[in-house]
Amino acid sequence: MEKFSFNLQAQDGVARTGVIHTPRGDIRTPAFMPVGTAATVKAMLPESVAATGADILLGNTYHLMLRPTAERIDRLGGLHNFMNWDKPILTDSGGFQVMSLADLRKLTEKGVTFKSHIDGSKHELTPERSMEIQKLLGSDIVMCFDECPALPADRDRIAASMRLSMRWAARSRDAFGDRPGHALFGIQQGGLERDFREESAKALIDVGFDGYAVGGLAVGEGQEAMFGCLDYATDMLPVDRPRYLMGVGKPDDIVGAVARGIDMMDCVLPSRSGRTGQVFTRNGVVNIKNARHADDPRPLDEDCTCPACANYSRAYLHHVFRSQEMISGMLLTWHNLHYFQEIMAGMRAAIASGTFAVWQTAFHDRRAQGDIEPL
Repeated sequence: MEKFSFNLQAQDGVARTGVIHTPRGDIRTPAFMPVGTAATVKAMLPESVAATGADILLGNTYHLMLRPTAERIDRLGGLHNFMNWDKPILTDSGGFQVMSLADLRKLTEKGVTFKSHIDGSKHELTPERSMEIQKLLGSDIVMCFDECPALPADRDRIAASMRLSMRWAARSRDAFGDRPGHALFGIQQGGLERDFREESAKALIDVGFDGYAVGGLAVGEGQEAMFGCLDYATDMLPVDRPRYLMGVGKPDDIVGAVARGIDMMDCVLPSRSGRTGQVFTRNGVVNIKNARHADDPRPLDEDCTCPACANYSRAYLHHVFRSQEMISGMLLTWHNLHYFQEIMAGMRAAIASGTFAVWQTAFHDRRAQGDIEPL
């Protein structure tokens, strides 16, 4: 079986482009991963997600553990077969829910006991169980089990959390074992504290992982603080392994992260925003629900080739959104995901040609112009 590997092809400043090789296909970096929480990217067919240019998507260990269960998915041929996606899949470990569902869980050295948000039933997640679930799902990139506090938090809380996560990372590595063709990523923690980030990175490198994530950001600290952390945190991770920023983000977050050496990102934003009428374009954000679009025959973005822009007017998209028709979420999500993938492709080409700074300036300048004038 082909091994998991990372080939760094070009660098422009700190920004990098390359290819992650997996048995299920190559992942061009920098890569944006659409989020398929419950074995579906909401409002999208898997072949539509692939058509946007996505090489990989993300599944959620916690949600799939509860419903339909990892054991059922395994019996039905694994997550790829179950959801009709033949490209790589990364699964998170359930660690984010340790934070987001804090009111429904009990945290110990061993792991976390959850009350299901669906029916109140009790479930235990440990590093070992998280690895077992992700193996049953058959994911290509597995995340180690971790815990991170929402920010702001005091140094003692951040330190305790980070060190627990590092102990869990070692247990995750042991439980993952030897799985040719599959990769295990470690997750750097430490909040916005530089010394803790360094301690975390050293602990992870000592254990040894196939890739490294920067975790514990995009949890309330704001963009300036996040970028400030990335200015040093990314440099602490090995140059020859993929670097993954978890849970990011808006278009300018993504571009800023790549400018700081990040290779992979994921976020629910393009799909969630599409379902709520918020559209990302080259000229900034458009709220399709606004009355100004009701008589506008122009596309969302005249330079976009997605189905929403190629075949439908702003007036139509406004109408179906206001009428709560399902096609609204489908078209707007497709557009958002298409635009995010265009950003990634633009950055890959610019880094490869040594023109990333020029590309970045043009990207920000056009977005600063704002949406087109109403008719």
